[in-house]
Amino acid sequence: MPDISQARVRVGAVDVWAVSESGLADHVVEAWRRSAGGAIVTANVDIVRAATRRPELAALIAESEVVVADGMPVVWAGRLAGVPVPERVTGSSLVFTLAAAAAREGRSVYLLGGNPGVPEKAADVLTARHPGLRVAGTGSPPFGFERDDALTAETVAGVVEATPDLVMVGLGFPKQENLIRLLRAELPDAWFLGCGAGIPMAAGEFTRAPGVVQKVGAEWLHRLALEPRRLAKRYLRDDLPFAFRLLGGALRTRFRRTGE
Repeated sequence: MPDISQARVRVGAVDVWAVSESGLADHVVEAWRRSAGGAIVTANVDIVRAATRRPELAALIAESEVVVADGMPVVWAGRLAGVPVPERVTGSSLVFTLAAAAAREGRSVYLLGGNPGVPEKAADVLTARHPGLRVAGTGSPPFGFERDDALTAETVAGVVEATPDLVMVGLGFPKQENLIRLLRAELPDAWFLGCGAGIPMAAGEFTRAPGVVQKVGAEWLHRLALEPRRLAKRYLRDDLPFAFRLLGGALRTRFRRTGE
């Protein structure tokens, strides 16, 4: 169960935890020690926008114990609304942070997502960086598996057979969250991280922006430069205008609260 004392803030259609990356890792470790499982959604602007437009996606996100701010506009919106969200917590960073926690706790990890060979490369990187980390397995579901009941069942069975303590699912939203929903029914004591491109990033397929670029909220420009054809429409036409609306809505929430 989630920590009911943890501060949360409504951003768009999702409730975001005001938690640091290290605080989230501590929460997962404490839950492991109680044999309590859970799921983490890393909510960037694109995910918040999708949830705001489609109630069924907001409901899917709400099934997870933890929703973190993976995007500086989400952090800023929370702060403008009056809740001190401490930092951005990204899926690509949590891959390493939670792997480190798993290694310290003697827990096992399953990496699911990316092209064939990519999760294996990511596993090699993580085990080299975090000695003692146990990799329970890896998987690369074929394109379109979610539309095939047999392939979906095969993917779920592969993870369940490995009985991992932590499953990192990098398939993009909402595909990864839909798969996590199925996996949680079979592995209730495990933790699940929807990490988007976190697995190929860990494998070295992509690079993150320099730290200063991340801190000022401009990492999206770095990603856009790496994949302009795939990301230009989403970032520039859809996400950027929505981010401004999100911040405006947070300000209105703040003013309403101060006026009460």
